[in-house]
This record gives sequence, structure tokens and C-alpha cells, in this order.
Amino acid sequence: MKGRNMTRWRDPAKDPRQEPKSNLITAEGAARLRGILDHLSRVKRPDLSAKVGEAAALGDRSENADYTYNKKELNRVIARIRYLTTRLDELQVVDRLPANTDKVYFGAFVTLEDEEGEEIRIRIVGHDETDTAKRWISIDAPLAKALLGKSLDDDVTVKAPAGDITYVITDIAYRTPAS
Repeated sequence: MKGRNMTRWRDPAKDPRQEPKSNLITAEGAARLRGILDHLSRVKRPDLSAKVGEAAALGDRSENADYTYNKKELNRVIARIRYLTTRLDELQVVDRLPANTDKVYFGAFVTLEDEEGEEIRIRIVGHDETDTAKRWISIDAPLAKALLGKSLDDDVTVKAPAGDITYVITDIAYRTPAS
């Protein structure tokens, strides 16, 4: 077993991957995951099943690249369908605004200003809907944890690899459930 399946040892008590993840998701995120599941189940899986059947009918499967590729792709799609079905059952959809919209909670759009005066706008979302391009961060991220419960003009300090970073909250907004 030398070198096989070996990873760097991590202390389970200090390993951030061992921390429990929240099962929250926005209504839009849940709808997107349901749409992906529906597409995979109704379109992609039957299409790949037909391709595998056609390739299998051609004869020797061991030398048939179409059969091998489509079979692997079909297995990947089936695994993804299974994962999404299980994950959607576990998730708790947050489809209403918090009672106090003056504080940062799940689903909030938060504008932060750093020490140099640069502003960034982030949104706190569930683990399944994080998107770095949109600056949507997981509620489990250190920055999100530091922001939760804070109000307008509060200072927030976050530990980063380059050192502590301090932000000031300049705006808090929530998207209405209908939009």
C-alpha cells in the first residue's frame, strides 16, 4: 500500500474539513438544484442510455470507445442524480426574510469597505450555491461567520493568510423572496 491512497495526516480535532457544514440554501439555490436534477433525470440520462445501447449493439465492447465513454458518462450522471436527490432531502430552504433586516443573516447582500477604502459586495449563501465570480460565500466561511449578527457600521476582523483584515459594513440588503 505504499504511496497508494496516502494523504497528509491531519489532526481530526483541528481539521476544518471535519467541521459540520450547515444545510441551509436559498429558495433560488434549491430551485436551481431541482432544475439540474430534473434535466439530468429527464434529458441527459435517457440520452446516454440510448447511446450506450446503440454502442453495445455494435459488437465487441472491449474495443468500442463510444460504449466505454458513454457508459462512464452514464455512471457519472447516475451518481450525480443520486447525490442531488439525497442532498435536496437534507437541505433546509430559507425562503423568508429575517425578522431584523438591519443585521447580517443568511441570504444577506453585504457591502464591506476595507482599510484602503476599497468596497466589495458579497452575499452569504449555502455551501451548495457558493460562486466566487458573483462573490457569493458560504455561511460556513470565516468571513461569513464573522459577519453574522453584525449591524451597519460595525467593524469586522477576519484572520487571513496575509494577516488580519478589518472591514466596515457599509450596507446590508436582502432580496425579497418574490424577486
